[in-house]
Amino acid sequence: MAEQSPKPPLRAQDFAAVRDWPGYFGAVLGKPPRETLVAALEAFEREGQKTGLAVDLGAGEGRDTLELLRRGWRVVATDGHPEAFKHLWPRVPQDQRDRLTTEEVSFADTRIPACDLVNASFALPFCEPRDFPTLWGRIVAAIRPGGRFAGQLFGDRDSWAVLPDRSHQSEDEARRLFAGFELEQFKVEEKDETPEVRNPKHWHVFHIVARKL
Repeated sequence: MAEQSPKPPLRAQDFAAVRDWPGYFGAVLGKPPRETLVAALEAFEREGQKTGLAVDLGAGEGRDTLELLRRGWRVVATDGHPEAFKHLWPRVPQDQRDRLTTEEVSFADTRIPACDLVNASFALPFCEPRDFPTLWGRIVAAIRPGGRFAGQLFGDRDSWAVLPDRSHQSEDEARRLFAGFELEQFKVEEKDETPEVRNPKHWHVFHIVARKL
């Protein structure tokens, strides 16, 4: 009997597909901050604003929160899974801890304080569609004029768009969400993964940095 080839390893998205968040946190632990966050922070710095208050929605294990803290920002980090902050807090330097607040909360119950930046890296697609309009309204209301949104939305051609618990937008719908913003970055990424990986996926993602007018 021929030996079966070992299956390709599970990747972060394989855990995210089934909302196995502890598995996801472990898979991305130690990764660098997202490019959209870095772009937003560099835009603030070009304007002479080096720090402020950021809300990191769906902060996960904390890759973006740690970068915000490193740059001197105050951060409210939210996540719906208690394992997230077990990964985050041990990696926060002692002299930065007084600038971090963590909240274990669902998207439906999230309240967002007035802030300079809302960061939502690969998080909003996991908001239940029935809760997305309210959450988005809170995001827009919370960002001060001159403040920014940084993060991702998933397009309507993404493999996960068929899942009933995910929020996806067409490109036109995504752009309309940013009425009242200047889109500093709206990068459309659409690609097929190679069949050699486990659970190959079609990605349709919008990478966004937007400044509120």
